[in-house]
Amino acid sequence: MQPSITDETRRLQLAVNELRILNDIATTISSIQPVKKIIDQIVFKCIKHLGVEEGTVSLLEIDTPEKEFHTMVRHYDSSVEKVPIKLDDHLKGWMLKKQSILLSNDIQEDERFNFLQKTSFSFRSILCAPLMIKGDLIGYLAVFNKKDGEPFSDEDRRLISIIASQSAQVIENARLYEEEKAFLSLQEEMRMARDIQLHLLPNSTPEIEGFQISTANIPAKAVGGDYLDFISLPNSKLGFCVGDITGKGMPAAMLMANLQATLRSHAIMYKDCIKCLHGTNNLLCRSTEPTKFATLFYGILDHKNATIQYSNGGHDAPLLIRNNEEPVHLDSTGLLLGVMEESQYEMRTISLQPSDLLLIYSDGITEAMNHQKEEYGIDRLKAQAAKNSRYSSEELLAAILQDVKDHADGAPQSDDITLMIIQRI
Repeated sequence: MQPSITDETRRLQLAVNELRILNDIATTISSIQPVKKIIDQIVFKCIKHLGVEEGTVSLLEIDTPEKEFHTMVRHYDSSVEKVPIKLDDHLKGWMLKKQSILLSNDIQEDERFNFLQKTSFSFRSILCAPLMIKGDLIGYLAVFNKKDGEPFSDEDRRLISIIASQSAQVIENARLYEEEKAFLSLQEEMRMARDIQLHLLPNSTPEIEGFQISTANIPAKAVGGDYLDFISLPNSKLGFCVGDITGKGMPAAMLMANLQATLRSHAIMYKDCIKCLHGTNNLLCRSTEPTKFATLFYGILDHKNATIQYSNGGHDAPLLIRNNEEPVHLDSTGLLLGVMEESQYEMRTISLQPSDLLLIYSDGITEAMNHQKEEYGIDRLKAQAAKNSRYSSEELLAAILQDVKDHADGAPQSDDITLMIIQRI
């Protein structure tokens, strides 16, 4: 049987109406608008064109283990009750399982909604469509109760399906755009933080008569938690240190800045290492969380007497390398900083002979791993230092860093790397 002219006219009118509605939505929203604003406009357009009392959009929070939905926008008449929580939960479950349109024109009598108390809400009908991107569910669009009291029709079902299909891509594009903007903003913040940190760390090594000093600081991220510093002291003495803050990235960098300010102030106030570390530890304990702490090796170089006084707050034991001798570790003299107030520290003194080398390093060197999860290790560091002990401090530093790189063999750097070499010439 051929369709009548009236039927063809009606189909044409419906098609024109659908195009008009989609054009209205398309000209109103843009993927460079905030996600919430886009969804807000989509819901308002659905309420307007479908003639309903309430509309809502919920998006799937993909990163959550339970794949929870988060209601972004809900609009309704002030005279209408809100959607019951149990119904919200049911819609989430339905969409995750069925990923298809849900239509009911009599919720009170629909067996799919038996879990609702009939007296707890005034909703008569519901029309809900999934928001899909390349076969994946990203959320759903739902409307409730035609304002004229009529049931949802096949035309309504078709229209919300089209709106949901078109809206899903716009919403996803806007969400990706916001994520990209946030990522670029974070990158800029990290770049600025890196610039600030570079200005906090020494940009050159001091020139000391009779000594060569070389350093390297390679953060695992844009900003790092390793700390090295030089402090000019009275009587031409030089304070120097290498430290390692718990964690990496921005939190570690902030604690590093705190440690630097604290140590510098105490180094100027006190002439010996013990009081310096003692006061620094106490202030860190009072100003940081219990889970935040730092290791620190602090020394004072007296170039006139070729001696180094030092105290070690839980840092990896530096290596002293003498000609034709096995590298030896310097003793640790106290607990790491920021753990317990009034920790006690001791001081040691060593004399440096010509060609002696002192290697102070962070565990980013000894714990550098290759793709087989094998660590570089202290033995390899000692062997490399002994093998190249006749080099200048700069050449030895370069040889060690290259050997660490060769060991990693392209594996990503997992921790900050810091190395300081003091050589008596």
